[in-house]
Amino acid sequence: MELRVLKYFLMVAREENITRAASLLHVSQPSISRQLMQLEDELGVKLFNRSNHSIVLTDEGLLLKRRAQEMLALAEKTKTELVGEDEIRGVISIGAGELKSSAFLAEIMTAFHKEYPQVKYDFYSGNADNIKERIERGILDVGLLLEPVEISKYDFIRIPIKEIWGAYVREDSPFAKKDCLMPEDFEGKSVIMSSRAIIRNELSNWFGEYMESIEVVAGGNLPYNMAMLAAQQLGIFVTLDLNCRYEGLKFIPLSPSSELGSVLSWKKAQPHSRTVEKFLEFAKKCIKRISKHTL
Repeated sequence: MELRVLKYFLMVAREENITRAASLLHVSQPSISRQLMQLEDELGVKLFNRSNHSIVLTDEGLLLKRRAQEMLALAEKTKTELVGEDEIRGVISIGAGELKSSAFLAEIMTAFHKEYPQVKYDFYSGNADNIKERIERGILDVGLLLEPVEISKYDFIRIPIKEIWGAYVREDSPFAKKDCLMPEDFEGKSVIMSSRAIIRNELSNWFGEYMESIEVVAGGNLPYNMAMLAAQQLGIFVTLDLNCRYEGLKFIPLSPSSELGSVLSWKKAQPHSRTVEKFLEFAKKCIKRISKHTL
């Protein structure tokens, strides 16, 4: 498969029309049609369902679309890394969950950019599972991961910031008057929380015996969406303290306090560009300096 043909394929998939795709690519329509048919012959599958007015991806086409996007992103990343190897420039791909420590990571990125203004960032937001998968595939250089996480395949720096658990409750709820929420407060209540099994296990341990009487009515990976469910009284949203403000909701910490750490991690024995290596050295120095002040 040629990268050029994959670019044609993605444009046709996006436009769902070969004529429009050909116009945007400045390539003749017969040329694109011929190369797409050759691609189908090469792969031995049908990629499009064709009609008089549009073409729609088949299941095999949808899979190739995902893989083609990854391959082209990786090719562009490799090209960027190899150009000007002796210079501190190019793009650093970083993944992070929605964590309080993300603000600390942003400080490091901003300070590094001031020192090396030709460096740009490609920032991906996701949970630890998504980020680790992209690090494995070489799409991300570095990831900020919430613990607990299996990091035996990774080198890492521990971030000197604790992620604190709590819950968003409606401001008109009796819970809003409390300074903290204890496990027994959740007895018989509906709860909204992360859909990650490892996080649910952590919270289940905190709830203890009261977990049996709690109904988890919704889960997800984006705090804003789950906060909106809490605002509509679907349940109490148990989450990390992100210093976010949602209209009509109040954040109450858990007691006994439940805390998690986070790590800045990258794949072991993975060759990096000089720019990424410089960033990691810079991050280590920043974290070491901050850690000394917090001890």
